[in-house]
Amino acid sequence: MHDPQQIPPIFRIDVSADSSTPDATSDAVGSNLIGVLRQMLEKQQRANELLEDIGHQLVSAQKQRAAELVHWRDANPDLARNCRMASETLGRVQGEFIRQLTEEILDSEDALLDGEFMLNEFVDRFGPRLAHLNGVLQVLSQLSPTE
Repeated sequence: MHDPQQIPPIFRIDVSADSSTPDATSDAVGSNLIGVLRQMLEKQQRANELLEDIGHQLVSAQKQRAAELVHWRDANPDLARNCRMASETLGRVQGEFIRQLTEEILDSEDALLDGEFMLNEFVDRFGPRLAHLNGVLQVLSQLSPTE
């Protein structure tokens, strides 16, 4: 067939210890690599700048919301105190509701694991109430004074 000595080499690899004349190809590869690394560095720096901007915007919005809540509490001190008392009461209600929920889970463990119908019934029974209760409690807690 083909004699391996007659096929010209595709790549020339210099494995000698002293290579005083660098290859033109390795110079081109090195300069391309440096260019790519510079581009990557520029893109990373831009991404960091964008992340810092996003962070500043989030902090600004959070500070504005906190200032609005303080202003509302100052303008409605009686209502804010009532929100705190209601929040504390609703927190106790939530605790009792979660106690009942966990008892139901422990009592119905096998049925919940084995039957999709029972799991759906459980979620339908407790899920919406728990979600709404948590939402109301969160609003009342935010409107409460932070004494």
